[in-house]
Amino acid sequence: MASELCKTISVARLEKHKNLFLNYRNLHHFPLELLKDEGLQYLERLYMKRNSLTTLPENLAQKLPNLVELYLHSNNIVVVPEAIGSLVKLQCLDLSDNALEIVCPEIGRLRALRHLRLANNQLQFLPPEVGDLKELQTLDISTNRLLTLPERLHLCLSLQYLTVDRNRLRCVPRHLCHLPSLNELSMAGNRLAFLPLDLGRSRELQYVYVDNNIHLKGLPSYLYNKVIGCSGCGAPIQVSEVKLLSFSSGQLTVFLPAEVKAIGTENDHVLPLQELAMRSLHHTYHSFLKGGHQLVLWLTAAPPGACRRLTY
Repeated sequence: MASELCKTISVARLEKHKNLFLNYRNLHHFPLELLKDEGLQYLERLYMKRNSLTTLPENLAQKLPNLVELYLHSNNIVVVPEAIGSLVKLQCLDLSDNALEIVCPEIGRLRALRHLRLANNQLQFLPPEVGDLKELQTLDISTNRLLTLPERLHLCLSLQYLTVDRNRLRCVPRHLCHLPSLNELSMAGNRLAFLPLDLGRSRELQYVYVDNNIHLKGLPSYLYNKVIGCSGCGAPIQVSEVKLLSFSSGQLTVFLPAEVKAIGTENDHVLPLQELAMRSLHHTYHSFLKGGHQLVLWLTAAPPGACRRLTY
């Protein structure tokens, strides 16, 4: 195996390869062959997924100065070393599924970085220097132990996709609403109890996922016209009957259709509430029309607070 590895690296050096695949090699250490002499000066993409690496060499940037993409998914790396900050041309860094506990502040020196994936690690915080990544477009920090988001994250002006699913977040910083390029925000499986009222105000933000935040009972009005995932939100409640209609001859209590469930029953198919309401109105209207009654309906529809009076 070692001789085959050395041969693969030697061929890449001699033929000035731009891509090198060292996945599934059962590597416990960074190959010395990659680092000897001048290294691989022409290498742009290095794939080392599914190995057993625990650290990165300090002279990585010196030996691989033109590295643009580095894939280290599924290793056993505990610390992102300071040396990572010297890879000034790096645009994509994947450290998902490792054992990361610390990301060094020097990561903020990766000014060309566009995609950073740190999912499935043991991170409890990220350094504020993440906010220095002005070109960052994708940040995936899902399935960690984060209690808060980086305080300068709102300075990542190019950020389009932010995934923080399955952490321990209790709130979302309001300054996150000021990200001008954010298109998709996923915060499922946290401990959120509320969201900033400005969230969704940006026209760029189109997709918001807050599924399985059981303490979250409401959404900001700006999210009403967005694509929203919110199954498993809110404490389950028992709904027996609701007054939907008001008539000139008195009041009528109409039972909520059986299809309506308490929030949180994600396995059941639930029709849109507006459609259910209109079904009930249609049935009641025809029943009373036969009796010659005048029917006055008050309908509450979006936006909140807008009411409409209909007379039949």
